[in-house]
Amino acid sequence: MSPEVRTHVNMKPYRQVLALPGLRSLLVVAVLARIPLTATGVTLTFHVVLDLDRGYGAAGLVGAAVTVGAAIGGPLLGRLVDRRGLRPVLVLTGITEAIFWSTAPGLPYPLLLPAAFVAGCLALPIFSVVRQSIAALVPEDRRRPAYALDSMSVELSFMIGPALAVALCTAISAQTTMYLVGGGIVSAGIALWLVNPPMRDAAEATAPQRRTPRREWLTPRLLAVLALSGAATLVLGGTDVAVVAVLRASGEVGWTGAVLAIWAAASLIGGFAYGAVHRSFSPLILTAALALCTIPVGLGGGHWWLLCVALIPAGALCAPSIAAGSDAVSRLVPAEVRGEAMGLHGSAVTVGIAIGAPLAGAVIDATSPPWGFAVTGALGALVTLVVLTIELRRRSADAATPPPAEADLTPASR
Repeated sequence: MSPEVRTHVNMKPYRQVLALPGLRSLLVVAVLARIPLTATGVTLTFHVVLDLDRGYGAAGLVGAAVTVGAAIGGPLLGRLVDRRGLRPVLVLTGITEAIFWSTAPGLPYPLLLPAAFVAGCLALPIFSVVRQSIAALVPEDRRRPAYALDSMSVELSFMIGPALAVALCTAISAQTTMYLVGGGIVSAGIALWLVNPPMRDAAEATAPQRRTPRREWLTPRLLAVLALSGAATLVLGGTDVAVVAVLRASGEVGWTGAVLAIWAAASLIGGFAYGAVHRSFSPLILTAALALCTIPVGLGGGHWWLLCVALIPAGALCAPSIAAGSDAVSRLVPAEVRGEAMGLHGSAVTVGIAIGAPLAGAVIDATSPPWGFAVTGALGALVTLVVLTIELRRRSADAATPPPAEADLTPASR
């Protein structure tokens, strides 16, 4: 293999992007701000079950209300960021979060359900805002390691947030934890307001602004990236449920935390490697590999350590798959609609998780725990196959005009 195409792993790409003004502080705020946001689901579940004395089905409905609201509100808030700037959106969402989390502990269940939906619609858009700001702070040719860092920071937040919420709910109370989570979210909004990261780079901010119709940027290629991002998180949501089910069936549920920690650690290592290598991997290839590596994971369910080993290949592809999707979206849309596009990407990620977890649960109830991995992995692979088929047909029709390298969905290297 020639030196030009050989894959090298080093720290240079990370040193280059972290030296860019504003990125280091943005990533620090992002990882801290996401911790309370990742704790919301577990906290609301404990509150409904313990404080309101309802079942897990009722708790699931509250979680679904938040999820549906977030999927609807993400693109709308992103569009508002594009048109009005970041700070007005942070004020709107910060006030909403403060009202919800200060009143929710005292609401009866029939009122908590619609309140959760409204709170989801106007949730602090930390995930999409950080990704939009990365596109403004980092030149296109350096975004891959930047989005890899962002993806790793998300993984860290999910490792800390839910576990911390469980500890607080059991040690203090779910109601008190709700106040703490709300305070953390509002504090995150204030911190982001103070940092005020740019949503466009200097050239984009000074260029003449125009209203870009959706038909110009909501292209089949962008829709394909959104579908791949949703497929990736569908697989991840299904894996989360299937891990618990497999360990419970084998009488090793006490090892759940350790297995999930190994899975998350593999994702961190994979995300680091993805940002460090001198080669680009398309979201199509990464999502397909993630799905295919997930299908046989259930075969390691006999012992917790075998399950850990089986999860490592799929785990190593988690962060890269999400990072590649964010990177592709940032390249496929003009700056004036990047907020709305990132909001759509966030909705795709949210919807994927929302489908994957209950789908795996239904499959497990109807068959056996290993099928949770197999079915969600197969469905993710099916989505990638459909996207690949559409992309190859489009390329055949457009053979005379090859697409730009940065927008490729099929395998390529640079």
